[in-house]
Amino acid sequence: MSRAARTSLIFGIYMILLGLFLLIAPNTLITFFGLPTTTDVWIRVVGMMLFLLSYYYIQAARRDLTEFFRWSVVARAAVIVFFAGFVIFDLVKPILLLFGGVDLCAAMWTLLALRKDRRMQDRPVDAT
Repeated sequence: MSRAARTSLIFGIYMILLGLFLLIAPNTLITFFGLPTTTDVWIRVVGMMLFLLSYYYIQAARRDLTEFFRWSVVARAAVIVFFAGFVIFDLVKPILLLFGGVDLCAAMWTLLALRKDRRMQDRPVDAT
């Protein structure tokens, strides 16, 4: 498994856990972050989406799909931009930026892993 694949696998596991938590006990998590409780189904829909999206990350990791890892860097880095916009327009409390920060850090970790994997591939093989 490449370094980039490992980052995708770990991010997929994170998404499974977060998704399940939002499906099973959403108010426990959102009140921990100072967000208001809800009885609306939207938070569970977000949990379901995270849980299902985790499948892509884990399957891509199992198959070492480098192109997927590259795409995911862009998408995950964009999360912080959207969350910052939500905060700027006073739609959510700034604590939401912590979740965006996790995505940004994971994206940068994958980017660094992709670069390291590339350098390892480009290294000449010692034939002696």
